[in-house]
Amino acid sequence: MGPRVDFYTSNPGKVRELQAVLAPMGYAVRWRKEELTEPQADTLEKVAAFKLLNVPDSVVPVIVEDSGLFIRSLGGFPGVYSAYVLRTLGLPGVLRLVRGPDRTAEFRAVVGYRAGGVTHLFSGRVRGSIAHRSRGKNGFGYDPIFIPEGHQRTTGEMTPEEKNRLSHRGIAARKLGRWLARHPASPD
Repeated sequence: MGPRVDFYTSNPGKVRELQAVLAPMGYAVRWRKEELTEPQADTLEKVAAFKLLNVPDSVVPVIVEDSGLFIRSLGGFPGVYSAYVLRTLGLPGVLRLVRGPDRTAEFRAVVGYRAGGVTHLFSGRVRGSIAHRSRGKNGFGYDPIFIPEGHQRTTGEMTPEEKNRLSHRGIAARKLGRWLARHPASPD
């Protein structure tokens, strides 16, 4: 395996997804199970940058990730508060909030990378809609209620490989991987 990066997160699902995307690109992702402090911020970029500042110093490059579900009829809510809303309301509560014909939503993710004191942010997004009920047992978080644009199934009904090909996190991770390939001196 090639260069190693340490991924700081408490979410094992995110680790599996980044490993699945970055391993074929030659990068070993090591899980550093840690719940990082998140600021009250209005963008995923600000949250990811803050997390990177709070990761312990390391000789190994580090990555963090922040993501959210942005529902148009709710003014972009839950957005940067997606994890809190999911813990508080659960999927049934979120489904009750989405009323009316506009069920448009998008998932966004920002992967932050730091090596040698230099930070880079990589974003990904996927448009779609909110299902009328939970469907599927795969994935985690909002996967059972999110239907990517151009698909009939929720990401919770997709295999991990299918989801990674089109997911917001997969898009951001592939951007990171391509950047690392062009900057081979960056990873240790």
